[in-house]
Amino acid sequence: MKYTFDIVGVSPLLQFFNHQQQNGQKSPHQGVEYLGMHTCTLDTFLESVESVPVKWDWNLDQVVDTVIQFWLNNSDSIGYWKVRLSDAGKDNLLVARLADITALQAEFESLLDKEW
Repeated sequence: MKYTFDIVGVSPLLQFFNHQQQNGQKSPHQGVEYLGMHTCTLDTFLESVESVPVKWDWNLDQVVDTVIQFWLNNSDSIGYWKVRLSDAGKDNLLVARLADITALQAEFESLLDKEW
C-alpha cells in the first residue's frame, strides 16, 4: 500500500474540531485522515501519525517513511506553513492529510461527482 502526506492549511481550532466531528458522523472514505497540530516540526508530524496506522490497519514503518520523505523533499512548503501558522496565532492548527493513495483518489472523485 502507498501513502501520501501533505500539509493542507491552517485552521481555527474550533473549525477543525467541527470538521472532524462532522466527518465522524458521516461515512468518511476509509483511509483518509486529517490531523491538526499546534507546531510545525518533524517530531510533531511523526507523533500525530502514530495512532493512524492502528485505526486503518496500515504499515507504520511505511507511514513514518512517507512523513519523513515529505519533510526532506518539501522544505519550502514547510517553511511557508510555519510562517502561516505563526501569523495565525495560538488558537489555530496546522492541518495535514495522511492517506492511502487509493482512498484519497476515491475522495477526490467523490468531490468531483458532487460538483458536477
